[in-house]
Order: sequence, then C-alpha cells, then structure tokens
Amino acid sequence: MASRRKSNGRGRKQSPGGTELLTLELQQIRSAEDQLSRELPRFTKVVESETLRRLLQRRLKQGTRLLREVDSALRRLDGGSRGGRNNVAAQGLIRDARERVREVEGPAADAVLIAGIQKTEHYCIAAWGTAKSLAQATGTKEAVRAMDRALKEGKGLDQQLTRVAEREVTPALMAEDDDTGE
Repeated sequence: MASRRKSNGRGRKQSPGGTELLTLELQQIRSAEDQLSRELPRFTKVVESETLRRLLQRRLKQGTRLLREVDSALRRLDGGSRGGRNNVAAQGLIRDARERVREVEGPAADAVLIAGIQKTEHYCIAAWGTAKSLAQATGTKEAVRAMDRALKEGKGLDQQLTRVAEREVTPALMAEDDDTGE
C-alpha cells in the first residue's frame, strides 16, 4: 500500500493512499446513487415512452443493488462509515435534468430526460471506472466485481437510451414539430 504523507503544518496537503482514495470514491458513488434513486421514480412518472420508463425502472433496480454493494465494500474498508460529502457533481447533473424536464412536455420531455440521464450515467461510468481501478490496486475484490457490473450495465443503458432516442423519441418529437408547422 502506498505510504501516506502527513501535513507538515505549513499548508502542505496530505497524500492519501489507495485504500483511502477508494473509500472516498465509493462514498461519492454512494451519494450519487442515493440522489439518483430518489429522482428516478419522479422521472418515470413524466415520460411518455413506455420503453424509456422501463429503462429508468431497470436503472433504479440496478442502482439499489449497487448501493447495497457499495455499502458492503465501505463496511469492509472503513467500518461502515457512510460519511463523506454530498456528491455535488451528480447533484448538479440531476438538478439540471429535473429543471429542464419541468420546462417541456411530451416527446420533448423524453428527449430532455434521455440527455440528462445519459450525462449522469457518463459521470457515473467515469466514477465506477476509477473505483474499479483503485479496488484492483488495493485487492478489494468485492468492489471490483460491483464496479465491473456497474460499468457493464451503465454502458448498456447508455446504448439503449441512444436507441430509444433515435428510434422512438426523436421521430415523435419531429412528428410533433410537423403537426404544429414549426
């Protein structure tokens, strides 16, 4: 394990080791998943596309499982602390999606929501990849498995959302434009 440098009292920053960095990353992932799990049920109520609704419901189930796995890994790493700061990056992405969805309706809401979920999912994919790398380096096999599954599911969801946008939502949005003469 990497050595940890202590602050010299003169403003020098600490250099946490791999286990500490993994713990911090998992806490951030936990915060992001918790925030998303509170918002996804609201999103499923406003979408028109049944396919999109099913994808959001599946993502909620995947997130619930990931939360359990992250909690388990955190218990092993630091005795169960769920501490850490609120994930402000995820909070901003989720808030932006929520606000944009409120501004539109119909297929436009579905399009805006797909964009917002994909932005959030891309952020999560980056975080899961970082955590997986740190978990591999520290020999935290449980976290490696959880992050590997999350990466596969997240990348799959991203592809499915793109297909729904291309095949269903965007054509419906364009047809609506044609109907209104825009």
